[in-house]
Amino acid sequence: MSAVPASAELEVDLAAVVANWRSLSARHPTGPVAGVLKADAYGMGAAAVGPALHAAGCRHFFVATIDEALALRPHVPGAMLAVLGGLLPGAAPVLDAHDITPVLASLRDVEAWRSYAHGCGRPRPAILQLDTGMARLGLDAGEVARLRQDPALLEGVALRYYLTHLVSAEIADDPTNAAQRDRFAAACAGLPPAPRSLANSSGLFLGAGWQSDLARPGAALYGINPVPGQPNPMRRVATLRTQVLTVRELATGTPVGYNATWTAARTSRIATAGIGYADGLHRSVSGRAMAFFDGRPVPLVGRVSMDLTTYDVTDHPGIVPGSWLTLIGAEQSPDDLAIAAGTNGYEVLTSLAPRIRRLYRSA
Repeated sequence: MSAVPASAELEVDLAAVVANWRSLSARHPTGPVAGVLKADAYGMGAAAVGPALHAAGCRHFFVATIDEALALRPHVPGAMLAVLGGLLPGAAPVLDAHDITPVLASLRDVEAWRSYAHGCGRPRPAILQLDTGMARLGLDAGEVARLRQDPALLEGVALRYYLTHLVSAEIADDPTNAAQRDRFAAACAGLPPAPRSLANSSGLFLGAGWQSDLARPGAALYGINPVPGQPNPMRRVATLRTQVLTVRELATGTPVGYNATWTAARTSRIATAGIGYADGLHRSVSGRAMAFFDGRPVPLVGRVSMDLTTYDVTDHPGIVPGSWLTLIGAEQSPDDLAIAAGTNGYEVLTSLAPRIRRLYRSA
C-alpha cells in the first residue's frame, strides 16, 4: 500500500499484462500481436502499460483518440501507434508530426489523407478499415467498390494494413464470424495488396482461420475472459480494494442508505467504505454485489452512493475501520462483478475513475 492514505486503490500487475500479451502472441504465429491501449489501457493506465509492453517487444499499439495517442507516443518510441477513431478534420498534420497512423474509416477519410499526402509531396502511412458487419466505422461495400474502380483514390496513401472488426467473436459458433472473415477476404482481394488485421481478443481463440498479419487484442490483455462460459485463459491483472471508513452497530429495523432500500433484519454491523459510483462502482450493483475479506464474501447492502458504499459485516468481526475490502481480485473477477452490474467486464474496468489510486507491480 502507498504511504499516503487512500480510500480506494487499484493494483495493476504489469507482469501479468505482459504474460497475457505473450500468451496471445503464441496463439498468433502468422504475425505480430498489437496492444490495444484505448480508454487509458482499459482503466489500467496507458502510461504504465505501454512501456511494459514496449519493453517486452510489442511494436504495434492502438488507441481510440488523438489525445490518447499523443499521451502514449513518448512511452512507445519507434512503435507503430494508430488511432482507431477515423481521421477528424484538421487532424492530419498533428498525426503526421507525431508519427501517429490514422485508421481511415470512410472514403472521405481516404480522400482527406490522400490530399494531405499530396501536399507533403510524399506518401503517408495509414490503415484502411473495412466494414464487414459492424456498421459503425469502415468503408462499406459501395465505398470499397469505388476504390476498386478508381485505384487513384489511394495514391499517396501508404497502406500499412487493412483492418476489420469482428462482431461476435466471443460466441465461437456464431455464423457471423465466418461470414465476416469471408467478406473481409473478398474485399481485400479486390484492392491493392497490403497486410491484414482481423482478430481481436476473442478472435484469437476462434482458430487458425482467423489468423492474419496483425492481431489486435484489448480486453484479454487486462484479464477479461475472451471465451465466456469457459475457464479464463488469461492471468488476472487488476485488484480493486476499498478501505472501511466506519463500522456502526444498527438495531433491527434500521434502514441504510438512500431510499431505505435495505433494512436490518437483525442487530447488524454496517461498514461504510470509501468507494462509490463516482469511482466507477456502478449504482446498478446496489444490493447485488459482494466484496471480499480474508477470502469470504461480504454483501453490499443499500444503494451505492457517489462516494460511499455500505456492507453488512455482522458475520465478520475482524472488519474494523481501516480494513480493506476487495471488489476485484482472486475471489471476484471483473466479469463476475459485471454480472451484478448488468454489464460486461470491459465496462467495469474502463469505468474505474482516475481518483482511484493506481499502484503498479512489475514482478
